Amino acid sequence: MKIYTDGACRGNQYGNATGGYGVIIDSGSARAEYAQGYADTTNNRMELRAAIAGLKALTTPTQVELVTDSQYVSKAFTDNWIAGWLKRGWKNASGKPVKNRDLWEELIPLTEKHKVTWTWVRGHNGHPDNERADELACMAADNGPLLKDIGTTTLTAVTL
Repeated sequence: MKIYTDGACRGNQYGNATGGYGVIIDSGSARAEYAQGYADTTNNRMELRAAIAGLKALTTPTQVELVTDSQYVSKAFTDNWIAGWLKRGWKNASGKPVKNRDLWEELIPLTEKHKVTWTWVRGHNGHPDNERADELACMAADNGPLLKDIGTTTLTAVTL
């Protein structure tokens, strides 16, 4: 099982930025796509929501390769940043509060439910499924409907 994720944000780091996530789940015999837009958000939040949505879509514990172009998301697991954050009481290596803690706290239990292997790919580099996930994320950010970027991640299927 492979999950391809991407997040997009229009006006990242500025007030009232709109964003979206895109997810493709490929079981080898079937594919499903998910996308959702959010208001007043950041790119990193959309990358996290993409990973959350992909794992939430799995109804039973699954061995999965999660492919992302976000080093922010992948390195938190491959470089074990999360263990340090938890040891320091949700503080980063600089002693500052970890950003997006609400979404990390939503994602971590999902990674414990499933056996996840994290793979980073360079974004906008011609990888077909990463490009499609980006297209889904951008469509969600541009076309809405936009949800408020609070609370748990909404899983929204795309009709193929």
